[in-house]
Amino acid sequence: MLIKGKAKRLTIYVDEGDRYQGKPVYEAIVHFLFKHKVSGVTLFRGIAGYGADGVFHSIKILRLQESLPIMIDIIEREEVLEKILPELEAMVTKGLIVTSEVDVIKCSQCPER
Repeated sequence: MLIKGKAKRLTIYVDEGDRYQGKPVYEAIVHFLFKHKVSGVTLFRGIAGYGADGVFHSIKILRLQESLPIMIDIIEREEVLEKILPELEAMVTKGLIVTSEVDVIKCSQCPER
């Protein structure tokens, strides 16, 4: 359970068309996080972007391609993320995974310290 105070943000960047075991990788990640009782996750679908492969993705050419950038944002206690990170790394064969330290200021479901 997430608590007020120090936490970690784990952000994963993938393409909408990336697959893991036959389904979109972003769906597989969300189901994995839910199964492991991660406090919460939010997905953002980008309107444009490119990664290390240099392929530009844009909503303007959506008719030709449906592989827009997806950002998966998770804020959780560091010890929870450390346990699940190896599996997430295995799921993301293309993309980027980053972490940063955050301070949880307000959380409506967070217990007080």
